[in-house]
Amino acid sequence: MDKEKVPDGKEGNETMKIQEGYMPYLGYQTYYRIVGECEGNKKPLLLLHGGPGSTHNYFEVFDELAEDGRAIIMYDQLGCGNSFVENRPELWCSKTWDEELIALRKHLGLEHVHILGQSWGGMLLIEYLINYKPEGVQSAILSSTLPSAKLWAQEQHRQIRFLPKEMQDAIAKAEESGHFDAPEYLAANEEFMLRHCAGEVTEDSPECLRRPKKSGTEAYVHGWGPNEYVPSGSLRDFEYTDRLGEIQVPTLITNGTNDLCTPLVAKTMFDRIPNAKWELFEDSRHMPFVEEHAKYMQLMRRWMEEND
Repeated sequence: MDKEKVPDGKEGNETMKIQEGYMPYLGYQTYYRIVGECEGNKKPLLLLHGGPGSTHNYFEVFDELAEDGRAIIMYDQLGCGNSFVENRPELWCSKTWDEELIALRKHLGLEHVHILGQSWGGMLLIEYLINYKPEGVQSAILSSTLPSAKLWAQEQHRQIRFLPKEMQDAIAKAEESGHFDAPEYLAANEEFMLRHCAGEVTEDSPECLRRPKKSGTEAYVHGWGPNEYVPSGSLRDFEYTDRLGEIQVPTLITNGTNDLCTPLVAKTMFDRIPNAKWELFEDSRHMPFVEEHAKYMQLMRRWMEEND
């Protein structure tokens, strides 16, 4: 079931066409949102959000790219947002999300497409490109993501060492005990995420960030773990570093200097992926497309035009 609507004018282009719909998947419904339409040879951009268990919401900052005559497509992966499912821990693994991506491309007829994966969405994209060798991917954008759960955990623990000593101790105690509910740990983790993930949402933040969302906490915990530095879920053995050379499509790597995706993680991908370009955003954390929005959009326009 699809429906069309016109934005309410809070932000962005008031006349931009937006189509929303649901794809049947595993007996549930996967929500998708398409902004604009493709004109000429411009290929659509498909966005894979993070988490697992986040939502498409923050990707609405990409809507303006549709003004160039390019469809922008985003969706809520099963387990979160408008595709919320709970009490199904066995679903929260790569196979569920890999096959959902494959099904969505088929459902929407996305024969030729640029794909951007951010954070976990980038992991999904790496796995998709390497394991499935899909046709019709014009280019890949790996945004603040990772090729290795082990490397990611190591880098987060390195960054934890820059927290105040009492916060380091609180995190270490939580990891040792396996209990992640102590007030001291929660405060330390919040500080860590403020430094490396995103700042507080305020009334000046884009509307799509302020809007309430239904996060997939179960999907995150069972898929990844209790926090960013303890991968204990189904993705704990995610490791593609030595296979990155199998990615044959033009690839753009982006991250921020204060990102969860540290420059070392980004360089690990850049060094091993053929035809790769790397853009480091010096004033950003985990979402450069929000914190250095204009620069990121300019880069995206140029990149996709070069690879259409």
